[in-house]
Amino acid sequence: MSESLPTTSALDEETARAEIYGLLAQLYYAPPPPPLLEALRLAVTEAPAQGAFLEEPWRALVGAARVQEAEAIAEEYEALFGGVGKPEVYLFGSHYISGFLNDKPLVRLRAMLAELGLGRDEASAETEDHVSYEFEVMRYLIAGDDVAVANLTRQREFFTAHLQPWVNELCEAIAAHPRARFYAVLADFTRAFVNVEAQGFDMLS
Repeated sequence: MSESLPTTSALDEETARAEIYGLLAQLYYAPPPPPLLEALRLAVTEAPAQGAFLEEPWRALVGAARVQEAEAIAEEYEALFGGVGKPEVYLFGSHYISGFLNDKPLVRLRAMLAELGLGRDEASAETEDHVSYEFEVMRYLIAGDDVAVANLTRQREFFTAHLQPWVNELCEAIAAHPRARFYAVLADFTRAFVNVEAQGFDMLS
């Protein structure tokens, strides 16, 4: 995964979208490593156009990274998503769509990934319906070189089938948790970004 961050320079919209998906994938997969956290703390917070929809939630996320220590963010991640046995908050789509882990939604997801020529890294401990994996798939569908796969049609198909049905519920679960601080702000930004994506895909229908 890339450690680049969304910026307000001359990057085109597609590059910015891919970078945001890549950033979200990293932040939900594990606590941010020092280089990523430092880059987030130094990120520009003003959007090119004043009043842009994501400007305030992005500014809040950067602000949360600036005021919280890396150790506190790591401890929060472990408290919410880690631990032995049942986590406080699940990061897997099957849990939210069907109520069970490793259930039919994961089977359907794997079938679509196979169509796209994608598969899980055997070194990964997480199943493909982990939110970070699905965000990384979206990053690839935007930034990949194979135009037969990396195109708006495939992005919309994957997003509407495998992310949109559950990611807002995940964000609500995180934001409602009493120990969530940094990740509550991240959940707010995620929800805002996903809603922008959903509106954009709706316009393609």
